[in-house]
Amino acid sequence: MVVTQENVAVNGGRRTAQEIADTLRERIRSGDLRVGQRLPTQAELAEEFGVERGAVRQALRVLHGAGLLSGVSKGSPPRIAEPAPALDEPQPTMVGLAPRLVEAFTAPHVRVDAVCLTAQSLTPALGEPLRLIHEGKVRPERIDARILLPSRDIDLAFPVSAAPREQTAPRERDAPRKQDDHPARHRDDDPVHRRWLAMRNAQGQVLQYNLEALRSTHGIEVNVTFRALPFTPPAKLYLLNGTEALYAYYMVTRREEPTDSGTLEMYDTLGSESLLFSFDRRAGRRDAAFVEQSQNWFDALWETIASDLTLSW
Repeated sequence: MVVTQENVAVNGGRRTAQEIADTLRERIRSGDLRVGQRLPTQAELAEEFGVERGAVRQALRVLHGAGLLSGVSKGSPPRIAEPAPALDEPQPTMVGLAPRLVEAFTAPHVRVDAVCLTAQSLTPALGEPLRLIHEGKVRPERIDARILLPSRDIDLAFPVSAAPREQTAPRERDAPRKQDDHPARHRDDDPVHRRWLAMRNAQGQVLQYNLEALRSTHGIEVNVTFRALPFTPPAKLYLLNGTEALYAYYMVTRREEPTDSGTLEMYDTLGSESLLFSFDRRAGRRDAAFVEQSQNWFDALWETIASDLTLSW
């Protein structure tokens, strides 16, 4: 085996440039290396890690490509760069989500947990980090995505038809159903419900395909799992690497959508336009508490009342 500058012996083991980059990345994330602080010289880093300077230079290029270092090409040691800005001002989901995913994908282990009505915003937002992976600018070793979506077997709060309903006496909430009262059949006959279901399944399948394709193209370990919720989420939540929570309310409005058979009048939400609020664990105790509780809430749903979900019609 030929030992290159990127793969050298260290105390009987082997330390790669990627491992050096991961160690320095963790020091930056933990605050041991602060914004504006200079790194040790390449010679000092090479001595610390027991490697040639070529491995150090490669590690620094990896961190620079991830936006964590500035001034790498200058003569003096690079500085720790300002982190990618969080959403100081709320932005529409379609605008604000993609750059946060790009930052998340610079980590060796990427974890994305999401609660949403469909994956309509998440799927296109993943396009930018996927492009950077294909261009070789970021290279996570593992990607885990867990997505919670409403079950097809529930009566959604939205989207629902806004057309006038038959004037029948309302049934008491606790009244028993008649033997021929089949809610699943009624939902299947509802064009608004069918439209939502088709979008949920199509967007989820595209997301799963795009991520899992990285196994064969780049050798990245990928796990994508969907589970079904027994309720309609009133807001969307994205949790990135356990360090950032992005939260947006679904704003329900009445709108019309033309179809081949006429016009659908419905109460619906344009999720891609929902304003996204960012909470970063590193921003202080309030944000850290929100991220922690959001993750606990997601995990509790995932492990208790959520059920297995197959994206099919």
